[in-house]
Amino acid sequence: MSVYKEFSDQDLTRLLKTGDGAALTEIHARYYSILYMHAYKRFPYREEVRDILQELFTYLWDHKYEIELHLGLPAYLYASVRNRILNLHRNQKVRGKYSKSMQAFIEQGTSITDEQLREKELRALIDKEIAALPPQMRIIFELSRNQELSHSEIADKLDLSPLTVRTQVRNALRILRGKLGPYVFFIWF
Repeated sequence: MSVYKEFSDQDLTRLLKTGDGAALTEIHARYYSILYMHAYKRFPYREEVRDILQELFTYLWDHKYEIELHLGLPAYLYASVRNRILNLHRNQKVRGKYSKSMQAFIEQGTSITDEQLREKELRALIDKEIAALPPQMRIIFELSRNQELSHSEIADKLDLSPLTVRTQVRNALRILRGKLGPYVFFIWF
């Protein structure tokens, strides 16, 4: 039988502050099961409750010299357990919000970004192929597609016959279809 069982909470606290490990052992033996039941009622997860209590008694030992127990040892222990449980609940809420935010980003953000990136790369490929067209054909094609001019407007602007413009546009489309493939070509033109 340990002599520490006879000591009051105030005596144990005083001994703990001097670095007496046996005082901590007695505090642990005296309050662990009561604190466990108290915590488990509010947070019914056995492992987490054990972790909370382990952290509490470790904190008590690590801060034994500076800890102030104004309202007594039991009040301090109960309040510490309650605060740790509240912190766990708050952290779980934050993690839940973060998870939802990440999930929304994954579902919306990355697909939008991926689509924009693919579109940009495809646009660069198309621009490269248009730039590779013969000069006259490229000018006619760009006036037709980018400035949306009709064949007669292009013919008037470049002093060409509308039939020549039509042939050049048709040839440009044939070349681009061959280089870009029918699917890409269909999407963009």
